[in-house]
Amino acid sequence: MGKTALIAGATGLVGQELLKLLLQDSYEKVIAIVRTPLHMKHEKLIELVIDFDYLEEYAEHFCVDHVYCCLGTTIKKAKTKEKMIKVDVDYPYTMAKLAKSHEVEHFVIISSINANARSKLFYPRIKGLLEDKLKTLSLPALSIVRPSLLMGERLEKRRGELAGKKLYQLLSPLLNDEKKMKYAIEAKHVAQAMKCITDMEKQGVCIYSSEQLMKIVQSQQNILSK
Repeated sequence: MGKTALIAGATGLVGQELLKLLLQDSYEKVIAIVRTPLHMKHEKLIELVIDFDYLEEYAEHFCVDHVYCCLGTTIKKAKTKEKMIKVDVDYPYTMAKLAKSHEVEHFVIISSINANARSKLFYPRIKGLLEDKLKTLSLPALSIVRPSLLMGERLEKRRGELAGKKLYQLLSPLLNDEKKMKYAIEAKHVAQAMKCITDMEKQGVCIYSSEQLMKIVQSQQNILSK
């Protein structure tokens, strides 16, 4: 039998790109758990529109080979810090526990640049808290990707992200390729790297910066061009 995958957050900037890649890949089936319908059809796709507060009721669907978590929100959308923690920490952690109980081979998750549980800034602090919680689970393979500024077109507008993109566009002509990779990365490249990471079949905990993600993508492109 072919391998199977589950993705959460498939309506987000990276999640949309990743879902396309998973469906194009050799996976036998791809389960997408979402809060709102995807409005797409594919013979491999199993779509589950759920209330993430009741994730554990869908435990049977975590009997897959790979789990990709692209969940995340903003304080503007969540309204309160408590609700943001629920989406950015509690839901992914529950997913990881379900993945462990079903002996999932590889759990891949999007975190954030500068994630640190001791940060004075709220966003990197909760991302760091999540990373620390995930590490305690001793998953067979846990890959944490820490992209910098995500480039791409979101359906929702994020004020801080828009400001960052404008600043990056101003500075971009002054930066060499290495600096560009450090400060910003295309969402589609994050998705490509996440897919490549599971193909690499590494064990234990691995953390990937934007520069490392781009090197993975470039390596894949070099292989395909030969």
